[in-house]
Amino acid sequence: MPDLNFYDQVYQIVRMIPPGRVTSYGAIANSLGTKGSSRMVGYAMQACPAANPPVPAHRVVNSQGLLTGKFHFGGDLMEQLLESEGVKVENDKVVDFKKVFWDPAIELGM
Repeated sequence: MPDLNFYDQVYQIVRMIPPGRVTSYGAIANSLGTKGSSRMVGYAMQACPAANPPVPAHRVVNSQGLLTGKFHFGGDLMEQLLESEGVKVENDKVVDFKKVFWDPAIELGM
């Protein structure tokens, strides 16, 4: 994805996360060859409401499965979106995180 800027590369990966699965900021950064730039992935997620086509940012959580981006959605919307896809959330954390984790480096062969 060399001709896309970093945010667009992030968005392209996030759009590939299947419903019912989640990934982490760090896993996205690692798959782009920029390990250690998970915070930049977070900034991209903050800016994604303006992205077209839409980006399913609710599928991106921290490395422990916590809904750290939740406040950007307002209320419990992030949790509701995940649960509507079959991802169980308790206390702002994905239940069975390892089971529903989607690693772009493996899944996309990056």
